[in-house]
Amino acid sequence: MTLVAGVPMNWVGPMRITGNVAEIETEVPLATYETPLWPSVRRGARISMTVPRGVVATLVDERMTRSVLVRADDAHTAHQAVRQVDARLDELREVVRKCGRFVELLGFHHEITANLLFLRFDFRTGDASGHNMATLAADALLTHLLATVPGIAYGSISANYCTDKKATAVNGILGRGKNVVTELVVPRDTVRARLHTTAAAIAELNVRKNLIGTLLAGGIRSANAHYANMLLGFYLATGQDAANIVEGSQGVTVAEDRDGDLYFSCTVPNLIVGTVGNGKDLGFVDDNLTRLGCRADRAPGENARRLAVICAATVLCGELSLLAAQTNPGELMRAHVRLERPATIGADDVR
Repeated sequence: MTLVAGVPMNWVGPMRITGNVAEIETEVPLATYETPLWPSVRRGARISMTVPRGVVATLVDERMTRSVLVRADDAHTAHQAVRQVDARLDELREVVRKCGRFVELLGFHHEITANLLFLRFDFRTGDASGHNMATLAADALLTHLLATVPGIAYGSISANYCTDKKATAVNGILGRGKNVVTELVVPRDTVRARLHTTAAAIAELNVRKNLIGTLLAGGIRSANAHYANMLLGFYLATGQDAANIVEGSQGVTVAEDRDGDLYFSCTVPNLIVGTVGNGKDLGFVDDNLTRLGCRADRAPGENARRLAVICAATVLCGELSLLAAQTNPGELMRAHVRLERPATIGADDVR
């Protein structure tokens, strides 16, 4: 018997989103046990409503990847195999087309170590996040290559060069999922009135905390305060594979003081989201995706792109609110105490 684990969920917003995918005003669902996340994201979302363009979300790339491993007789044979793969891409695209209507081979990258050949294939997968679709296509490609390329043998259908649900540099460099850049320019009066801080203070904290702090911690292609919080809440509410927040939370926050106005940006290069596939037929997920406008009759891939920019804008709203709070001593902890411990702390202890 399949059981369902209930996670508290709220809709927060509304937020305004523009850009190259959608121009919308929407609330967003967040499922989380960390209840301060809701008012935090709500604060950033409401600020977006005060700016004509809101959060400008630019989708710059999209692909799902699967890497396979083959063993060659030696490094020279592995190199010759790579040359054959490159020369036969059109043939390999035909192999992939037989795997489904919505999967398309975009290209590949490779690494050779000793006699081991790692082939990382890039696919477009329509409105699906594409894990299973990419694996199915990679399996067909691997079978075809083993039958037609001399000197190689099976190693593994997944070679850890994908890279799936692991924090690595390769995903940020080569891309995996939807790569979305979000930007918001907040006027100085709004920064003071709604965030209770200044653009200079946020920009300075971003450098010292997100950039220098992450560098000292040994972060991998990541410089942000808490992308994972917003991603997990959004992923659980919309039926995504929540483990993908591992690579999804690798992103970079940029903040600039522009004569008192705040330029704020979050680059989220590994958003792995879809609107069809496993988990999307659950009642609450279907309701949430419908309310987000991601069940419409659009060209293949457009609903998933819409979902990705909404998700990325949600990340920006939460990131902005948290960094603003952290410029003020005690604000973050007061919010957590007030929202998460009211039943266990006396009124005199909460100021």
